[in-house]
Amino acid sequence: MMPFLLAEPALFTGLVFLLGLLVGSFLNVVIHRLPKMMETEWQAQCAELRGEVPETAAAYNLATPRSACPACGHGITALENIPILSWLVLRGRCSACGVVIGKRYPLVEFLTGLLSAAVAWKWGMGLETLGALCLVWTLIALTFIDFDTTLLPDSLTLPLIWLGLLFNLNGYFAPLHDAVIGAIVGYLVLWSVYWLFKLATGKDGMGYGDFKLLAAIGAWLGWQMLPVTILFSSVVGAAIGIAMVVFVKHDSRVPIPFGPYLAGGGLIALFFGADLTQAYLAQF
Repeated sequence: MMPFLLAEPALFTGLVFLLGLLVGSFLNVVIHRLPKMMETEWQAQCAELRGEVPETAAAYNLATPRSACPACGHGITALENIPILSWLVLRGRCSACGVVIGKRYPLVEFLTGLLSAAVAWKWGMGLETLGALCLVWTLIALTFIDFDTTLLPDSLTLPLIWLGLLFNLNGYFAPLHDAVIGAIVGYLVLWSVYWLFKLATGKDGMGYGDFKLLAAIGAWLGWQMLPVTILFSSVVGAAIGIAMVVFVKHDSRVPIPFGPYLAGGGLIALFFGADLTQAYLAQF
């Protein structure tokens, strides 16, 4: 089977696309539940600090309870949980109560499948593909969690840093020396921006999760890819932020999460960073 897949990259890419759809379905669970799990943990910690006994709650994690309609509690069956296809068959509504199921669920599944296929096509069958898939899947989860909550959970960003360094022990994406410097510089760049902005305005310009996310991207791709990541994330973030204020009348006092744009910049650096850097340097 392995030699056959090596000889047929299109088939391998298709299989990884299907895998990505399944992972995308799981990422929807992570995006929805992880912030709630964090909130429950914080409430328990606050209760302990007040000297109270935390209330015993039903188990709630990424595996328990089973997925259900938030409106009527109807348990999602296996046939109703097929990525994209089930949403289309159900016409975007719960089979029990008819409440609308958000379009973002199939969007996350399709985006995960598409980016997974792009990884498989670019790197083929090998450990590079495994590593790039881990990076891409985590960036997708972080993007939508940050959109929803303006949080970038340490339970995702910190393991992503260490996993990037682990893969680069053999230099799969960058020499280990460059990866370590990338993690350090990635953190310190946004940390410096944060404190300069805070000293100048007295306000917080971004969260610490952004520092850790850029550190993770540096750990995976090396310090050379940080300029590409920062450039694209800043340009896109500024453009969307201005458009939201001008056209959507977004309150300028309400923070706009920067994590999704960092993740987007990291994806651009992952797929095209080396080519973009070489094209830029060729001008000189």
